[in-house]
Amino acid sequence: MRTTHPQRPSASGSRRLGRIGAAALGTAALVLAAFGSAGSADAQASRVAKVTPHVSWTRACATPTKTDVAACNAKRVTSGVTEYMSEKAYAKGVTPKAADASTPSGFGPTDLQAAYGLTSAAASNGSGETIAIVDAYNDPNAEADLATYRSYYGLSACTTANGCFKKVSQTGSTTSLPSSNTGWAEEISLDLDMASAICPNCNILLVEAKSATIANLGTAVNEAVTLGAKYVSNSYGASESSSDTTYDTSYFKHTGVAITVSAGDSGYGAEWPAASQYVTSVGGTALTKATSTTRGWTETVWKTSSTEGTGSGCSAYDPKPSWQTDTGCSKRTISDVSAVADPATGVAVYDSYGITAGWYTFGGTSASSPIIAGVYALAGTPSTSSYPAKFPYTAAGTSALNDVTSGNNGTCTTSYLCTATSGYDGPTGWGTPEGVAAFTG
Repeated sequence: MRTTHPQRPSASGSRRLGRIGAAALGTAALVLAAFGSAGSADAQASRVAKVTPHVSWTRACATPTKTDVAACNAKRVTSGVTEYMSEKAYAKGVTPKAADASTPSGFGPTDLQAAYGLTSAAASNGSGETIAIVDAYNDPNAEADLATYRSYYGLSACTTANGCFKKVSQTGSTTSLPSSNTGWAEEISLDLDMASAICPNCNILLVEAKSATIANLGTAVNEAVTLGAKYVSNSYGASESSSDTTYDTSYFKHTGVAITVSAGDSGYGAEWPAASQYVTSVGGTALTKATSTTRGWTETVWKTSSTEGTGSGCSAYDPKPSWQTDTGCSKRTISDVSAVADPATGVAVYDSYGITAGWYTFGGTSASSPIIAGVYALAGTPSTSSYPAKFPYTAAGTSALNDVTSGNNGTCTTSYLCTATSGYDGPTGWGTPEGVAAFTG
């Protein structure tokens, strides 16, 4: 039987307060209105402070009420000013406006590629590679929504007709698909868009499980591998179970395949399949632009509250892989690496099924998992006998990874399991990508 997750967010969503004087910064931004259009944009920008992100959001998928059922980790912003909106307004010297569905209000491909040192690789790598996205239920608008996203950002078309996109059921059928589900459709749109943002030259295989049970999702993973995908993203999780080691062997033990899994969005505490020894467990960060750094970006651990933030922790059941050598957890430690997940610094997604068709900002470690799958794809096909989860460990402590050293996702007895530190820590692993070198092997 699966145990209850120790910290599960409410279905109603929550509010993320600004990290440094949001009220004061917001007031400073509003003062700009008094200047009207007088003066240049540069002069206006010099008189207004950047607004710290402050948003509300909701879960895309409901919390499971049954054992052996997973929930997707997508978080959709419903109101407030995101980092992207704040940055754009600051650059123009204007007051940020409320988001609407007509234009993106989150980071797009250019932003994400720049943040993770992938601009050159994204332009030249990925042709012939296939990223598989595994989710539950059917999104009937998946291909059309993907086309809108890619067209808006100037990415090449990825369609069934040109062979770039394929959607199948967990049995491989292209015609007998699962029932549709609005929440999981949001997750699917997020996953497809992030795979496109990071590896625009890659093919995309969407494998839809007939339900969100562990058995059906696991079967979908196996089908993705059978169909030739070498990079498989899973943006869902469930509470740990004594059955997990059996599930690991049945569904996730695939050498030569990079399988990424979201670490969870409930703050400190282990989830499965992020706890599997055979996958790359992906934590989440808050990503902001920083002109004062050489990189031009900075990241901290994503944490909104004690129950909302990136997952991490020490597995109760899964054995520690041989390449993981931290000493504060005798079993599998979550995470391995990380990428942006904070909804307040979230990513742009186009979605139309079950909600007003348009642009939304999403976060959650559902964003970071397909991002990392895309990085693996840019790095090239893994060697046939390898477990790609090991690759970042061979680059540990090098410039191939951005070490995240501030923030936490809760409280814990063994500090590094929930608090960022120099080197390895639970919430962000060895850090975020800086190019593809840490994901090659």
